[in-house]
Order: sequence, then structure tokens, then C-alpha cells
Amino acid sequence: MEIIKNAIDDLNLELTLSIAKEDYADKKKKKLNDYRKKAEIKGFRKGMVPASLIEKMYGQSALVDSVNDIISESLNSYISENKLRVVGEPLPSEDQPHVEWTDGNDFTFKFDIAVNPEVALELSKDDEIVYYNINVTEQAKKEMKENLLKQYGSLEDGEAAKEDDFIIVDFVQGETSVEGTYVALRNVAEPARASFIGLKAGDSIDVNVNEAFTNETDRASMLKVNKDELASLDPMFKMTVKNVKTFTSAEMNQDTFDKVFGEGVVNSAEEFDAKVAERLAAEYAQESDFRFSKDAKDYLLNKANLSVPEKFLKRWIFVANDGKYTMEEIEKEFDMFLVDYRWQLVRNFLMEKYGVKVEQEDLMASAKAFAAYQFAMYGMNNVPDAQLEAFAKNILSQENEGRRVYEQVEDQKTLAAVREAVTLKNKKISVDKFRELK
Repeated sequence: MEIIKNAIDDLNLELTLSIAKEDYADKKKKKLNDYRKKAEIKGFRKGMVPASLIEKMYGQSALVDSVNDIISESLNSYISENKLRVVGEPLPSEDQPHVEWTDGNDFTFKFDIAVNPEVALELSKDDEIVYYNINVTEQAKKEMKENLLKQYGSLEDGEAAKEDDFIIVDFVQGETSVEGTYVALRNVAEPARASFIGLKAGDSIDVNVNEAFTNETDRASMLKVNKDELASLDPMFKMTVKNVKTFTSAEMNQDTFDKVFGEGVVNSAEEFDAKVAERLAAEYAQESDFRFSKDAKDYLLNKANLSVPEKFLKRWIFVANDGKYTMEEIEKEFDMFLVDYRWQLVRNFLMEKYGVKVEQEDLMASAKAFAAYQFAMYGMNNVPDAQLEAFAKNILSQENEGRRVYEQVEDQKTLAAVREAVTLKNKKISVDKFRELK
């Protein structure tokens, strides 16, 4: 068995494998003997089937399997012995000649192999990366306070409907009547919404429901019909307001303090304001950290300046996914894939350089933080730790979610090491300017 290497460039090489009869003869013979021991053929005792019949029945399969075994063993040995950091796995060359699977033939196979580039990246305090410090303004604190009080507020009877209010209405069209339907004014499409603002209990207007409620699912639910019935409906209805509901913010009292921050954590309006400022600063810090991670990755990728075997990568993605994606689809998303791929190479280098390790407690902490964020989106800010831990364990048990958390922790710990190695160029910025950053 002979392997000839043809280096295409620094990252791509072609291996030509020459396999002679004597290379695979013993393997094929052993496979046929195994077939013979296991074969159960009518008219013959198990293990006593004539070798000629076994050859006739399984010779071709044994030949192909034997040669493929040699190919796999040879490629793996070559990669291991030469310490190649291969991309994916070897792929048959596009100019591989047709193979005649005839016993006794010599065979020639060509394989393309691509290797990852060497990462050479030294960081010092001479490396500067911007870190944005977002100013916490009195206006921002006021808005967060108002939003929290709204979040824990309640629906009360109102007078004239405002943009953020709800109205309870009856829709009537001839003999058809739909009673007690809730309408959120913010969901009414423009310009129809203008005619809803200012409505009071007892007011009636004519409404084209197709124009006012463009979302078909919402419209069907509102009129209490199936979605497929909408097309046949006359859209003009008389709408009569039965009641106006306005959202009233929660009062500044102990009950509200406990709901927002947990029982006994806040006991006065001054403490409430201080907690609002603390929460706002924490949110801004998260945004700043996220921005730093983006800027740091860009800086590191630019400094590393890695060339990767792009043509091979496209082929490998196509083959590895069994044609699930067309080459056109791969081309469309390839630039984003390359950014992720290069970052993986840089991150792996930095993890080894700085001794970064991901521990189970890191994964649990990250999963719990994600769980807390998910609960907070539904207004649940004081979820018991035991419940967060159970939710986190469930996240980590899921293959895709668990992998996402693992990679996120790798990023966080790697960038924390980078943060210590470089100089942070602190820059104060308003929240509006910060969110305008590209």
C-alpha cells in the first residue's frame, strides 16, 4: 500500500492511495470466512457452506469492505503520524477515476484533505479594545420606574379610550351579533385606530374589520369564527362600546415593593428608587459586556488574520449534511459561517493559551441566568432558586440547548481572560448613541 502526497497549497493537499491485491487479499479472505461461519443456507449445515458459494454470494461485498477498511486505516494513520489538524474529514477527490470492483485488481483512490491554519496570537496591554460605559440618566431611571409600576398595574374602568387602553365591544351585522369582545387599541391598524381613540361606553361606529384588524388570526378570534370563514364575511360591522378599560399603574406601597423585588427587600420609596437605579445599571452593564464581546471578537479575528480552506469547507458542509442544503444555500450563508469557524479556531487557541476550562458549575450558573431571564420576560422576577435550578438542569439536558450554553460559557470565560490581557479603552456614551452603534 502506497500513499503519495501532493501539496496543493499550505492548507490543501491531495493523497493518492495505491492498493495492490496483496494489501487486501488476507482481509477479504477473513471476511469471507466470517460470512461462512455465520451463513445459514438451506441444504447446508451452519459453517459448512462451500467456499465457492460464499465467494459467489459475498465476494463483491467482502472486496469492497476490505478495500474501504484499508482506506480508512491508511488515512487515519497518515493524519495521526503527520499530526494534521484536519478540517472535517477527507473527501474523495472530484477527479477520482471510476473504480472497477474486480477481485485481483489494483486500486487507486484520491482524497482531498484540508488542514486548519496555525493560530499565532500574542496579546498584551498594548492591545486596546473599546469598552462602552453607558450613562445612567435620571430620565432613564424615571422611565424604568414607570414601566415597572405599569408592569404590576391592573385594568380599571376608564372614560374615553386612549392608545394603550382596551375596549369591550359588541359587533353587529344584521342578525349576526358578537358580544363582549376585547379590543386592544394598540392592535388596531392605522388609519382606523384614530376613530377608536376617544370612544366611551355607549358609543357606536361603523368598522371595516378587514382594515382595522389586519391580522387574520386575531380577527377570526375576535369575531368568533374559523379563519377560513373570513373571506366570505361582509367586513362592515356596527361596533358598540360596552366598557372602556384603562391600565392603571401600581401604587407605590409595600405590596408593590414586594411584588417587584421580593418580600422585604425594599421598604420605602427611596429604597425603590435605589433598586431601580441598581437594576438599570446592571442592564446597561450586560449590554456593555455584550458589545465588548462583539468588538473583542472582531479585534481578535482581525489580528489573527486566519486564512481557511474555503472551497473545501463548502464541499465538506454539503457532504456532512447529506445534501440537506444546496450549494446555493451554503454560498448564501457562508460568510456568517466563516466568522463562526474562524472564531472557534481563535477561541480554542486562547483557551489553551490561558488555561480556560469549563466546569459544571459554570454551565449551571449560565443556565440559571438564562432561566431567570426567561421568567423575567413574563414578569416573574423573584423565582425561587430551586425552581431556577430545575429549569436550568432541563436546559442542560437538551442536546442543542446544552451545546449552546457550553459554547456561551466558553466565549464568556475566554473573553474574560482576554479582558485581563489587553487594555480596555473606556468610553462614556449615552444609551441612545450606544444603540446606534453598528
